[in-house]
Amino acid sequence: MNNNMIFEYELVCLIINFGQASKSLKIAKNNGINGGTILLARGTAKNTLLEFLGLNDIRREVVLMIANKDNTDKALKEIEKALNLKKPNHGIAFTIPVSNFLGCGDYDFSLKSEKRSENKNMFNSVFTIVDKGKGELVMEVATQAGATGGTIINARGSGIHETSKIFNMEIEPEKEIVLILSKISETEKIVTEIREKMEIDKPGNGIIFVQDVNKTYGLRDK
Repeated sequence: MNNNMIFEYELVCLIINFGQASKSLKIAKNNGINGGTILLARGTAKNTLLEFLGLNDIRREVVLMIANKDNTDKALKEIEKALNLKKPNHGIAFTIPVSNFLGCGDYDFSLKSEKRSENKNMFNSVFTIVDKGKGELVMEVATQAGATGGTIINARGSGIHETSKIFNMEIEPEKEIVLILSKISETEKIVTEIREKMEIDKPGNGIIFVQDVNKTYGLRDK
């Protein structure tokens, strides 16, 4: 490997219909991305007919991959075409800038102060981590603040405020990660509402963090 090469890294996040993750990873591998992680989730976008039929809680797969920007650009163009992301309800994809990473192929870690792409996107990704069962409430609050949908991912906690004991054994409660893509102009209102209504500032109630988004695929103005 040429150690003088400087890459701009990105985290790719695909939120797609159940059963499409393996196909996406195969396309990514063919375009230079060595691997990824698949998470199971459920979508929360509102659809009146699906709600009437009781089918609005749709299973999703979330695929996370990290690679240099040149490879992510090529892979996402192919994935967008293969999965028809331009059509409604076929899924979305977005990328987040990453400083650097370890543990994948021949990439070396070095902390660089790189100049990021000048191509500004109009979206943020908002992550909220709360106790299991509260994800829907987070989405309700976010929707009232202007969010058009989100994805809920199952997880588990390990923080100092998040364990209890049963028969002297520590239990790590299950968590839910709520992922929302919001327009930059609406992010502050959404985050503020979630923070206040969910009382995020109280220990153990959850956390919120916001990331810039480089590119998006499959998003349409509502």
